[in-house]
Amino acid sequence: MPIGFRVFTKRELPPKELIDAFKHIPVANIADCMGRLSAMSSQIRRMSAPSAENMTGAALTVKARPGDNLMIHKALNMVEPGDIVVVSNGGDRSQSLIGEIMLTYGKFMGLAGMVLDGPMRDVENIYGMGVPMYATGSTPGGPYKEGPGEVNVPIACGGIHVYPGDIVVGDSDGVIVIPKNDAERLLEEAKKFNTNDRMKLKAAADGSADRSWVEKSLLAKGCEIIEDAYK
Repeated sequence: MPIGFRVFTKRELPPKELIDAFKHIPVANIADCMGRLSAMSSQIRRMSAPSAENMTGAALTVKARPGDNLMIHKALNMVEPGDIVVVSNGGDRSQSLIGEIMLTYGKFMGLAGMVLDGPMRDVENIYGMGVPMYATGSTPGGPYKEGPGEVNVPIACGGIHVYPGDIVVGDSDGVIVIPKNDAERLLEEAKKFNTNDRMKLKAAADGSADRSWVEKSLLAKGCEIIEDAYK
């Protein structure tokens, strides 16, 4: 088997109902329940119109040669409804990896979203297409189609490890990755966190929030409070 130029056709997938359960929990709340270590780089940002619910789906991973989209095309041929194609790109920012035609085909296949560690193009047309799209930006320069590359192998995207079948969740803040074996336990924690966060927001809005923790924290860390102007 040629390591570096291969396609795995199968993945271990979490239940669809488990994936869908993350649709209405803010991504920031989920990330806070994961030690704040699960968020992709801020370079990867939403390039499509916001929606009422999160992008959620199972990762179909692509390890692409920098600036090359041959294996992304292969992945689109393999998409099952609800999949999110997640692409590593070796840090390249010079070539767009997908455009309107590719995403249109992905939409036909039931693609739930796409996450690129690289640029895209056809921004205006893709923005309102109804398929969540995350990328590092845009460039009119198109990709090559030479390979090599791999599909459905572990990758790194936006500084985060992604395994085939992991749950990918995105909103306007960005994208996180939930390891599929941790998802069920994490869901319950994220629901509780979100409820508590809504209570904190209400307290912040009506002025009832207890802010004494700030002074206590500064005192514990040895911060000096000087009752005078700087001179």
